Amino acid sequence: MTEDNTISVEVVYALPHEQRLMRLLVKRGTTAREALIRSGIPEEYPEVNPDTAKMGIFAQVLGSKGLPPAEQYQLQPGDRIEVYRPLIADPKEARKQRAEKARLLAGKSREP
Repeated sequence: MTEDNTISVEVVYALPHEQRLMRLLVKRGTTAREALIRSGIPEEYPEVNPDTAKMGIFAQVLGSKGLPPAEQYQLQPGDRIEVYRPLIADPKEARKQRAEKARLLAGKSREP
């Protein structure tokens, strides 16, 4: 590969207790999905499936807001591919539960 034909990108995957960051040199035209596979993250973390993993570039989710999906998005020099973990709880439901708990606690503190 000639230097003119390669670009530098990063692939990151964060867990609550650790973050994995891989810097890669890839050929121009490489897709986000291909870079994820080349990073080795799916082998190290079996829960990451390159075919179904939700990914983004600098917090812009691929496949939304006019961006192509990961298997079509061609990387640009310096792109940071973020691999997102699935949510473990629905954010709306979690807020409702916290509000209910706070309401119950506030009611107990008013009792004599």
